[in-house]
Amino acid sequence: MADAYAIAVGRFYEELADRLVAGARGVFEGAGATVEVHEVPGAYELPLAARYCADSGRYAGVACLGAVIRGETDHYDYVCAEAARGIARVSLETGVPCAFGVLTVDSMDQALARVGGGKRHQGEDAARAVLQMAELRRALA
Repeated sequence: MADAYAIAVGRFYEELADRLVAGARGVFEGAGATVEVHEVPGAYELPLAARYCADSGRYAGVACLGAVIRGETDHYDYVCAEAARGIARVSLETGVPCAFGVLTVDSMDQALARVGGGKRHQGEDAARAVLQMAELRRALA
């Protein structure tokens, strides 16, 4: 039976979230894996969702997806830093690969370019990273 993977997605920017999930799902399913999507309000909640997924024992890895677009306050800096730090911490503490597939951009145009609009696709990249790290974990076990 193929491995199962989780996608934890912050839904604050619905259109971006949908595109990120579609990209990650395509990579996972293209590799023959099953995938389950777990939605959270935004990027700040992704580390806890990743921890729930990792602790469940059901997944070989977790792609954490979302978007944070810079605004007029420091909120952007705090959310980006804590999401990145928290997701990395989950990986290190549990050994379950968790990829940081969160767009951290200055504008919606930059975000759209990174979900299939001409630059690389952040959702696809996150899923590929999780697959590669899960394979490394298996190979070294």
